[in-house]
Amino acid sequence: MNSSLRTSASGMMAQQRMIDVLANNLANVNTTGFKRSRVSFEDVLYETLEGSRIVNYKGAATVAPVQVGKGVRVAAIVRLHGQGAPEPTQRPLDLAIEGDGFFQVLRPDGGTAFTRDGGLTVSDQGQLVTESGHLLSPAITIPADATSVTVSPNGTVSVVSGGDSTEVEVGRIEVARFLNPNGLLAVGENQYVQTPASGEPLTGFPQDEGFGRLLQGMLESSNVEIVQEMTDMIAAQRAYEINAKAVRAGEEMMQVTSDIIR
Repeated sequence: MNSSLRTSASGMMAQQRMIDVLANNLANVNTTGFKRSRVSFEDVLYETLEGSRIVNYKGAATVAPVQVGKGVRVAAIVRLHGQGAPEPTQRPLDLAIEGDGFFQVLRPDGGTAFTRDGGLTVSDQGQLVTESGHLLSPAITIPADATSVTVSPNGTVSVVSGGDSTEVEVGRIEVARFLNPNGLLAVGENQYVQTPASGEPLTGFPQDEGFGRLLQGMLESSNVEIVQEMTDMIAAQRAYEINAKAVRAGEEMMQVTSDIIR
């Protein structure tokens, strides 16, 4: 195959992957706690047509090698964990983390997942769970006769029971953070699991050193910026078209060569 065809094809595949990532960002523009992703590219192997050489022997000047690139590939898809804007919901069990940290939830396989989605509810057993039914970890149980629930910025959960106006503490929400949150693996349902790249979770309570605070009655919105995503999509589309034109140009040149031979 003509080298230019292969090189242009790699550019088309790379831009298609970028469109895939941008489409996923836009699809999740209203997903609670969603973090947008960014594609990074890198060039691949080079063909050296002529190595570095010495010219103008009297001046002993050295010129750079003559190389032709062989295309592009996706180097990484980086998740940007920037803060999303908190949106008020007026629901006492909706919580947003302002700053660093993830809620910890138990998965059906017994493992622990991490999420920024603080939309909580109470199970039939009185325990705090996510909207998908995953148990908050460590577990916090709300009494059946509780008439109000208050969550302080430091994660303390207090309730007022029927017939009593005194708040009683029933637990404290624990959060986790990672040295490299970009290394977390997304598994759906607004959840991530740790990987060797993310490192071990560091757990603590909200407002402790290095951790954010909790906002009751709010949910963190997606950090997707629609204007930026649309601009990137237009640029990717134009790059795809240019690479497609390079493929057509290579095909036409090969056709001319074939006609000459015949």
